[in-house]
Amino acid sequence: MVYATRAPKVCHFPAIFNFGDSNSDTGGLSAAFGQAGPPAGMSFFGGPAGRYSDGRLVIDFIAEGLGLPYLSAFLDSVGSNFTHGANFATAGSTVRPPNTTLHQGGFSPISLNVQFYEFNDFHRRSQTVRKRGGIFKKLLPKGEEFSKALYTFDIGQNDLTAGYFSNMSTDQVRAYVPDVLDQFKIVVKDIYDQGGRFFWIHNTGPVGCLPYVLDRLPSSPSEIDKAGCAIPYNEVAHFFNNALKQAVIQLRKELPRAVLTYVDVYSIKYSMFTHPRQLGFKQSLRACCGHGGKYNYNMHVGCGGKITKGGKQVLIGKACKDPSKAVIWDGVHYTQAANKYIYDNIVDGSFSDPPTPLKSACFRKKQH
Repeated sequence: MVYATRAPKVCHFPAIFNFGDSNSDTGGLSAAFGQAGPPAGMSFFGGPAGRYSDGRLVIDFIAEGLGLPYLSAFLDSVGSNFTHGANFATAGSTVRPPNTTLHQGGFSPISLNVQFYEFNDFHRRSQTVRKRGGIFKKLLPKGEEFSKALYTFDIGQNDLTAGYFSNMSTDQVRAYVPDVLDQFKIVVKDIYDQGGRFFWIHNTGPVGCLPYVLDRLPSSPSEIDKAGCAIPYNEVAHFFNNALKQAVIQLRKELPRAVLTYVDVYSIKYSMFTHPRQLGFKQSLRACCGHGGKYNYNMHVGCGGKITKGGKQVLIGKACKDPSKAVIWDGVHYTQAANKYIYDNIVDGSFSDPPTPLKSACFRKKQH
């Protein structure tokens, strides 16, 4: 007798709707507050493309992997095509609404609840406008695709750093994590109520390895691990991630027809700092693009930054020669090469709970 091996079942997601921060922003903040300037986009797009990286983000590789075009930002009115979904993420976004302006605190006013308001508006109005036919029919998704789409989330990092940057203690930051996750759950439930069924949820990364945290929130030598990362901030990220995982478990009970996949991007990101050379990177903690200091990061003169010398503008925030050999792009965000490494490791389900490959994220499996 011949036994056929069973191939994994494959979903056919017609669209992606993404919610998040700069880790997955494909042009939202740039459309509202001005483009992320050169040398952003240099490794793939040939110039700025609304992304805080030298090229593609994890969400771009997810779209590629599902055979879909790159997501247009909901806020971008120029050249956008929403046939296969929309991106509501903006750089600097938090789950909880910020209590400072973008220019005061560096956090986007487009918090997760606002991203849901935008989705709600898009869901309703896209169908009304699509009925006009012609070009509108070609640029907007079909009504039935909202219940078949993949809903992706990558948000929470800025909720943690916002507390530290406003001089909160670690205990104070930990204390508000339950509220952050309560607000996160509300948005997932609201999307479910609108027909969303398939959710792909990234946890947050090792914030204690990012130059902008290491530079702005110095730690004592005893608080630095072997990779050069700040242990207290990574411990808070772990605390958030454990609570997020529990929140996802709770959502599974409350939303019986939903399929929720929790994705551990933290472990993959941290591995790039613990053994970068084995993974093909020459520099991990030091930013590829920036100026000065131990980490090539300066909050006042960032990537692409210029100063005035002798009445002339001089570029000092230059990119490194080969961004593909760096983990960090600008002190805050990852390079395209790092994003590709993250995607390559999450796509087969190895870091998911349940261990679901991306292309099977519409099927229920038993959790770990």
